[in-house]
Amino acid sequence: MAQKNQDKGSTGGTPVITEPERVRNVVLVGHSGAGKTTLVETLLAATGTISRAGTVVDGTTVGDHDPAAVRQQRSVSLSCAPLLHNGIKVNLLDTPGYADFVGELRAGLRAADAALFVVSAAGGMDAATVALWEECAAVDMPRAVAVARLDQPRADVDETVALCQRLFGDNVMPLYLPMLGDDGVSTEGLLGLITRRVFDYSAGLPADVRDPDPEHQRAIDESRDELIEGIIAESEDETLMDRYLDGEEISTEVLIDDLEKAVARGHFYPVVPVCAETGVGLDVLLEVLTAAFPSPLEHELPAVTGVDGSPRPPLTCDPAGPLVAEVVKTTIDRHVGRVSLVRVFSGTLRPDQTMHVSGHGMAERGHPDHDADERVGHIFTPLGATLREVPLCVAGDICAITKSGSAETGDTISARDEPLLIAPWEMPEPMLPVAVVAHSRADEDALARNLARLVAGDPTLRLERNPETHQLVLWCMGEAHADVVLDRLRAGGVELDTEPVKVSLRETLTVPAKGHGRHVKQSGGHGQYAVCDIEVEPLPPGSGFEFVDRVVGGAVPHNYIPSVEKGVRAQLERGLVVGHPVVDLRVTLVDGKAHSVDSSDAAFQTAGALALRDAADRGQPALLEPIDEVTIRVPDGSVGTVMGDLSGRRGRVLGTEPDPDAEGRTLVRAEVPATELLRYAVELRSMTAGTGTFRRNFVRHDPMPAHLADQIRKEHTP
Repeated sequence: MAQKNQDKGSTGGTPVITEPERVRNVVLVGHSGAGKTTLVETLLAATGTISRAGTVVDGTTVGDHDPAAVRQQRSVSLSCAPLLHNGIKVNLLDTPGYADFVGELRAGLRAADAALFVVSAAGGMDAATVALWEECAAVDMPRAVAVARLDQPRADVDETVALCQRLFGDNVMPLYLPMLGDDGVSTEGLLGLITRRVFDYSAGLPADVRDPDPEHQRAIDESRDELIEGIIAESEDETLMDRYLDGEEISTEVLIDDLEKAVARGHFYPVVPVCAETGVGLDVLLEVLTAAFPSPLEHELPAVTGVDGSPRPPLTCDPAGPLVAEVVKTTIDRHVGRVSLVRVFSGTLRPDQTMHVSGHGMAERGHPDHDADERVGHIFTPLGATLREVPLCVAGDICAITKSGSAETGDTISARDEPLLIAPWEMPEPMLPVAVVAHSRADEDALARNLARLVAGDPTLRLERNPETHQLVLWCMGEAHADVVLDRLRAGGVELDTEPVKVSLRETLTVPAKGHGRHVKQSGGHGQYAVCDIEVEPLPPGSGFEFVDRVVGGAVPHNYIPSVEKGVRAQLERGLVVGHPVVDLRVTLVDGKAHSVDSSDAAFQTAGALALRDAADRGQPALLEPIDEVTIRVPDGSVGTVMGDLSGRRGRVLGTEPDPDAEGRTLVRAEVPATELLRYAVELRSMTAGTGTFRRNFVRHDPMPAHLADQIRKEHTP
């Protein structure tokens, strides 16, 4: 994410802001292909931030600088692109629309104070976008809607606005209507409902603002009344509605002022048609972003504690306050090194000051708790991949710092003499396992280094070294996420392969049996001699292993009995059938023989292992598979499909209940064999149009069906 030179046609001056009220942090969200990246590109060009707009197809946009994004022609990571408009710095946070990259979206939401939902006029709306709207509503995040791609052949602004109103709910209202050109198809301008003015873009930007033609007046008047009533209903002036109903003409200035306040509070959601290709609506959208969206001073800040968890007073967005910032994204640039995108919540970040970096609560994902004091080097304002140096970054603004030795995504940056910790944002659990192996021994070190870098920057990626299957497993959000991770590893010079993920099974014996172990060797000099007889019997599930000594008469000397147990335990770990650990078994040592010279600890260990293997031949060994309790969160309309699919996975549904956190969604609880869940993250997403999520917890091991166990035995047989 880092180049210290200006590229891709960037010409605008580097914005340096010292007052939080002159900052707007806006995250762009919407489904993949809605036009978010293209819209950001044209806004940058319209404000002179860059000299010309790139395209997604050519891979020349500011936002999609990641090689994987260029190859896939879609965003795969969070990108920050600031611009200046009317003295206001707007940090545009472009997020991926594909569900696999929800971690990047969450980071963008954390860094932002308002959200711009981008909806294609020709592409409809996906359920994931609706769910995200509801999520923003739960925290009263201010929102607006940009209806994009007006130039598409099947574009229908009226139908798209009606769809937004139906799916997003109340107070989603257009501020402008599209004005068609002479061909009756293309959009050449906008009709302003509040101002009753026409914004004509037939000659390009800026729009030619004029009075409406007579044929436009009726459309304006019909839509204007509904808009004004919606604005007045949210007004803090309780007399305004009565005055309006009495026929008083409410001034444009009052309406705009009330509109801006309602939007900033998250109670009113303006809709603006825009077309990145023709420039229609770009200037009025910039007015919404700068005048209606709140500054950081108006947005509630995350809670903080001491590093030890002790309570601290709430933060305020004060440049003179204690330094508190958060790393919202970490990337590794091969020229610059580690680059951290940072949102400053309190205080002012300056070059050469000493900061404290804290990361806690992510150990289970491969991020051990860490605290370190580091010196801030240079501070930059990012423009996609370009880093432009600035002298400081005040509370409310977003910047980038480089060469931090320990900062990872989600870490808190604070003052050395007052270290603090920000409450982490919610991060989804990765559920798609991918097993990777270095192509050769020479690639193993490079694989370890590159994996550490990726895990540091991506909290949705979990690294697991399975001690039983001896596999290195990357837990990803989905196939697209896995593809990007593997591409980045290979781009870092790592030759690697993938292999099928193995599930850790267990073995047991199902009937009592006897075993005889004889280890006798004479090779001249000191030999080896040990004989033992055991009885084995299965125990109830979850009982583990028991060893019982019933030797009489000293047949096995007392000092060698622990050796027999040690040998038995070692064989239990190695397995009896296909190499998986053996559980739920009682082994009783009943008899044996020893030699006064040739017996030894090692000999009785070997004899104990041989006795257990002998008993296994008659004990009807069985394979046990792990069973997970799964909680699946799906829309109500998908419950039947999901439950039917669970039956096909040998799952047992435990029950369903309404989701207490979201209306119109259901929680399905079931027990499912872990072997049936290896690709469930992908398949659940397909069944629920990207809206289904699940979490899983191991509960026990159950016997595997005979036909599956036989298949595994055959695969294991040389």
